Amino acid sequence: MAARSQKPTAGHDGSLRIGDVAREVGTTPRTIRYYEEMGLLPESAERPSGRHRLYTREEVERLREVMRLKELLGVTLEELKTLLSAEEARAEVRAQLRREDVDPQRRRELLTEALGHIDRQLELVRHRAHELARLEGELSETRKRARRKIREIDARAAGSFPPADELDGSREPAR
Repeated sequence: MAARSQKPTAGHDGSLRIGDVAREVGTTPRTIRYYEEMGLLPESAERPSGRHRLYTREEVERLREVMRLKELLGVTLEELKTLLSAEEARAEVRAQLRREDVDPQRRRELLTEALGHIDRQLELVRHRAHELARLEGELSETRKRARRKIREIDARAAGSFPPADELDGSREPAR
């Protein structure tokens, strides 16, 4: 039986089938479909029955960004959806701001709208940063305790450490 080829199956416009996209970005077709269902990726446009869904380079890059943010921030898919929808809204605002015929009052409104989207994104990122800082603190304290215990063991082995009951202060020293 011949081995199946891993060569990408691209459409005439350079688009890729789901299995090829999954291999390229390091995930599974099932994950890609789930991200589409969750709204993290655009669902496929209507296609003739029996035809494979083809993904454009833009959609592949969007998937890469979704995966990068998920890994980087360690967020839930719902939080990621919020983050990405705010980013899409900001992109729409940027597109409107690039037009030269936008009057100053409308420009101000757009910038205020952009600030709201940025604030939503910052809130999520700051929450994650706070959680990571808390975990770092917990791990640092645990590391200190482990190092102290190693030093105690080494000192006891060398005979240069007071008895354990004098260390913790929970019991009176032996008389």
